[in-house]
Amino acid sequence: MTSSHPRLRRRALGALLLVCALLAGLAGCSGTADRRPTVVVTTNILGDLTRQVVGGQAEVKVLMKPNADPHSFGVSAAEAAQIEGADLVVYNGLGLEENVLRHVRAAKEAGVPTLAVADAVHPVTYRSDETAGEPDPHFWTDPYRVRKAVGIIGKHVARHVDGVDKGTVKARAAAYGKKVGQLAAWMKRRFDTIPPQRRKLVTNHHVFGYLARRFDFQIVGTVIPSGTTLASPSAADMKALATTIDKAGVKAIFADSSQPERLARALKRESKVEVSVIPLFSESLTEKGKGAATYLQMMRFNTEAIARGLGKS
Repeated sequence: MTSSHPRLRRRALGALLLVCALLAGLAGCSGTADRRPTVVVTTNILGDLTRQVVGGQAEVKVLMKPNADPHSFGVSAAEAAQIEGADLVVYNGLGLEENVLRHVRAAKEAGVPTLAVADAVHPVTYRSDETAGEPDPHFWTDPYRVRKAVGIIGKHVARHVDGVDKGTVKARAAAYGKKVGQLAAWMKRRFDTIPPQRRKLVTNHHVFGYLARRFDFQIVGTVIPSGTTLASPSAADMKALATTIDKAGVKAIFADSSQPERLARALKRESKVEVSVIPLFSESLTEKGKGAATYLQMMRFNTEAIARGLGKS
């Protein structure tokens, strides 16, 4: 692969297109004139944010499929080539896309502009278990940080993607940021209906730390004591968490809908109290019509599920 900056490659492509135009009819020149600027995005949550900002100004290619796990999804050789040929690569960072980050690093070394969104929104660290002290990549559960991320994405698109109208990108980022701000205000009002003594969360793994800090929830524990779904709990972990749940009087376990609920249900059997297992869309969007096709839909669904699960008597 060439190590040239994408803009240099585009200039070479432009020269080739000029030759093709002068020699119209010769084989090998068709199909290259319509190349659009391209933004490659790793996760589908960031993909939705980026599409909202970009609109039709550029092509946005999202690597992570609906319902996939950001910790374990991979890319094909063709997708890896797309990363290195992009005008801009938008990725989460902080170790989230564990099987894709090496391709992003390779693109960055080749001169492709990249944006690690989580690094840019004042990340926090995990507070407990084996990942304590490490940066938490799951910033999107805090809509206020997402609103900040939207503005940052807009600035990078305007700066690095040739051919976009900067004014349009700025306006779209501002408009969508306003919607995210309205979402945040609604989430606070909805969570305010949950009594303080019930604001206790047990999830599949450490994914809601940002939400907990923003909206005053207590993370009682996780089924997988890690910030990644690639880890697994021991029998001792399960027993200790079951004891914690019993003492805290937790009424619900929230399991990611893209992951099997086997572990959460096993924990429910270990616990002496009646505990509901409630699915959430925590790390991936869904296909259209499946409940969480956009970031706004995902957060509204999760907010309602948490409010109902913890607010009932």
